Amino acid sequence: MKMTPAWIAASLFAAAPAFAAPSATDTEFATKAAQAGMAEISEGRAAESKGQSAAVKAFGKKMVADHTKAADELKNVAARSGVKLPTTISADEKATAEKLAKLKGTEFDSAYSEHAVKDHEDAVALFKNEASAGSDAGLKSFAQQTLPTLEEHLKMAKALPSGGAMSKSQ
Repeated sequence: MKMTPAWIAASLFAAAPAFAAPSATDTEFATKAAQAGMAEISEGRAAESKGQSAAVKAFGKKMVADHTKAADELKNVAARSGVKLPTTISADEKATAEKLAKLKGTEFDSAYSEHAVKDHEDAVALFKNEASAGSDAGLKSFAQQTLPTLEEHLKMAKALPSGGAMSKSQ
């Protein structure tokens, strides 16, 4: 049998494994995680520059570093899973960023800290759900590996000036 380029291509295509599209739940997780991560990076930069307390500035710096690393990992996992990630933050996060931009001093610290608690409570819940019920192995593993960092961020946010004020679990 003569092997033509078309025959070779056809046989390779037929032998290629079929990849299942990620579930709607996995896609929603990746979208929300990406948007939340972008917001944390943006708000962390604001905290570094606008924060009054050293604790808020240091927390903001950590958020930029940790969420940049997580965003890079999520991009790789999402690409392998066939999920297209958003490139902008959600409308709610945009409104929060605009609110924070108008504040300074202790007012900024308080609002940022309270928002960081709420955001990380939401993120921990989102990542716990994906870690336990996700159907895409890559996204599920990403959630499992990232969850301890988010739980640590939540603990740190609650320790910030006014950070515990909005905590659901206190």
